[in-house]
Amino acid sequence: MTGADPAIAIDVHGLTKRFGDRTVVDNVCLRVGKGRIHGFLGPNGSGKTTTIRMLCGLLVPDAGEGTCLGFDIRRDAWAIKQRVGYMTQKFSLYEDLTIKENLDFVARLYALADRPRRVTAALDRLGLSHRKDQLAGTLSGGWKQRLALAACILHEPSLLLLDEPTAGVDPKARREFWDEIHALAADGMTVLVSTHYMDEAERCHRIAYLAYGRLLADGTVEEVVAGSGLSTWHVSGPPDHIAALDRALRGQKGVSMIAPFGNTLHVSGPDAATLNATVARFRDQAGLDWRRGDPTLEDAFIHLMGSVPDNFQAKAPKGGQAA
Repeated sequence: MTGADPAIAIDVHGLTKRFGDRTVVDNVCLRVGKGRIHGFLGPNGSGKTTTIRMLCGLLVPDAGEGTCLGFDIRRDAWAIKQRVGYMTQKFSLYEDLTIKENLDFVARLYALADRPRRVTAALDRLGLSHRKDQLAGTLSGGWKQRLALAACILHEPSLLLLDEPTAGVDPKARREFWDEIHALAADGMTVLVSTHYMDEAERCHRIAYLAYGRLLADGTVEEVVAGSGLSTWHVSGPPDHIAALDRALRGQKGVSMIAPFGNTLHVSGPDAATLNATVARFRDQAGLDWRRGDPTLEDAFIHLMGSVPDNFQAKAPKGGQAA
């Protein structure tokens, strides 16, 4: 065990991973406090899953160093694995076993003492007791999610790694899941969770945003939005007026993003003065209500994505074009 800061669960620097000639994680630095929920966001292929696997000892980084739960990510992979709960994106338990049988199997894998008590406690905590004899394969997405989380916390890990845990789950199940995540964090468990949902990101204590393998932002939601430097106008009006304005504004100087939200258009750009000058030419149009607004977290992420090249974009072969 290293002399790592006891208040920090994850502290890595320069984390890099390559597959062939592609760098899928590029010089990532991440610091996560104990007992915190840290959101991990980014588009598909951004390197989130690869980073998570390096943190918990499933992959060895090509460059970089650091600690997870005070253990060196290169030398102490086995010790880290014993103290981490990892919920993969795909349901990975046995569908032909019951809920209780699955949990008992996982408890045996960890060689847990007092196995019946641990299984019963997990069933109770996740509200699974009344379904304990139901086959896992017959569960809905939300109940499978609960079972997977129960299996992850059976051995009382110090760190919970969740990879897109609520994909394909209904809003009620998502909210209940997040209530449980906050309860676990309140009890001292650290959580690193990757997600595509902006409302979930806003429930995290801090968020980190990856795009094309690079860490582009890390901080609270407010810090990330403010750091985007975007200036935004909201304009409301009848649908036909909003549609016409949308067409007219695209490609205009200072306008980098336009997003319709019902009868309101969000118009954003990185240079406030240039954006204001363009908007001024349209503000006298009848039937439109203009007001200054704040950029959303989604606006900030889309803007950040445009600042880095796609590391998976196919390269054109000599004498030809990219496939």
